[in-house]
Amino acid sequence: MTSYADVVVIGGGQAGLAAGYHLRRLGVDFVILDAQPTPGGAWQHTWDSLHLFSPASYSSLPGWLMPAQAGEVYPDAAHVVTYLSEYEKRYELPVQRPVRVSGVHRDGARLHVETGSGGWRARAVISATGTWWRPFLPAIPGRFDGRQLHTADYRSPRDFAGQRVVVVGGGNSGAQIAADLAYDTELTWVTQRPPRFLADDIDGRALFDAATARRRALEEGRSDARGVASLGDIVAVPPVREARDRGLLQASPMFHRLVPDGIQWPDGTRAPADSIIWCTGFRPALSHLAPLRLRGTRGHIATEGTRALGESRLHLLGYGDWTGPASATLIGVGRSARDAAREIRELLA
Repeated sequence: MTSYADVVVIGGGQAGLAAGYHLRRLGVDFVILDAQPTPGGAWQHTWDSLHLFSPASYSSLPGWLMPAQAGEVYPDAAHVVTYLSEYEKRYELPVQRPVRVSGVHRDGARLHVETGSGGWRARAVISATGTWWRPFLPAIPGRFDGRQLHTADYRSPRDFAGQRVVVVGGGNSGAQIAADLAYDTELTWVTQRPPRFLADDIDGRALFDAATARRRALEEGRSDARGVASLGDIVAVPPVREARDRGLLQASPMFHRLVPDGIQWPDGTRAPADSIIWCTGFRPALSHLAPLRLRGTRGHIATEGTRALGESRLHLLGYGDWTGPASATLIGVGRSARDAAREIRELLA
């Protein structure tokens, strides 16, 4: 069975909902296809202790400020899931789930969106699948016989109590998970370079302001001050700050190989481990776009703003700065979603 819509949005997380908000405001016919059985996007799959870097008012999608969470300055992931669920209802966004998109194909004047429950023919497509579903694991020589998992698989320190655990990664996820595990495990925290903590008074508000200033500078042709990257890598949220100040977050340099019972550095030093947690980031989840053959030699889809240069009917939203400044954040995705919706309306006209 084939259905029709002017625009198909693939992904019902924060980016897909922001796109839906702006498409609705412009009077565009659209549907959102979400592979998850329930609302909330990737936020419903994060670790138990995860909190936002910013207060609720700085963590909102367009149109509706996130309500504050009682007793919390920085809302937790469960609060975000509730917010996204209510956002769908508030704006009566046409989300169909669970619908998994397997491919997007050119089909004459339309794009054909193939799913496990029938196809959709659309005049334009917004891909908003994010990165959570494609964890990145580096290629490290050797063999480890213990348990290995990624940030996407981690839930609670209770699962590792009393174990020897190696946490790999010097970003926010690595620091937060290392802080989570610092009390009840024998922790080895490994980073590519020495950790760079932001000043304790910097949170998501300052980061958003820095990203905004960087965007304006680039738009005006001024020099790039490196924005957020110039401030550091790790936001010192309260649990990270506490573990750091107690001397529990001592980072070791990156090891060079795995051994059956742990890790080994170039000088032969070893650290035994029962589990290794790879906090090594994610890559854009774009396998559904493979039939369009848009990827370059490094797997990157060239874009102008959010529009794919090789297919003007396709927009990519929420994958990071290459599809809009801060577009992988709750507060940052709104601007890119607005621009994509406006450009699509012009295309349809």
